[in-house]
Amino acid sequence: MKINEELNREIKEIKRVNKEELVQISDKLRGRIKELNCLYDISNFREKNDFSLDGLLQEIVNFIPPACKHPEITCARIILDQYEFTTKNFKDTKWKLSREIKVNNEQIGALEVCYLEEKSELAEGPFLNEVRNLITAIAESIAQIVEREWAEIEIRKCRNKIEELLKHD
Repeated sequence: MKINEELNREIKEIKRVNKEELVQISDKLRGRIKELNCLYDISNFREKNDFSLDGLLQEIVNFIPPACKHPEITCARIILDQYEFTTKNFKDTKWKLSREIKVNNEQIGALEVCYLEEKSELAEGPFLNEVRNLITAIAESIAQIVEREWAEIEIRKCRNKIEELLKHD
């Protein structure tokens, strides 16, 4: 009789542990899905819209908080040269994750993500490694967008010069 009770207790414990593990795995998967959706939204928005660079950068900054673990207390900012694009709730806090935006190995700006209140639940700080990777990927994407925009401007300038030269011949 005692063996049956002990076996039943162990079975209940295993079920409880498995349920807790499943909840943790589900939470992590939901986080990765939010991050992937953010990257997809940025890519999709960039490809399907003919917005100005300013409009595109503003949309990118707005895509970031929903991809984070605590979207309700997350804000973001893109600083590019003298321009700044922020979420409506942006406030520069000490709980910040920042990544440089580089074009041709030259820093042209930064992407910053801040928590509006302390969330120090992790040993490496308030931001999960996955969020750190996401912010790095977004900063790299911004750099590519800016680089392409600058290249298109140069191409237009060259075309205009060629057209002017052809008119004078």
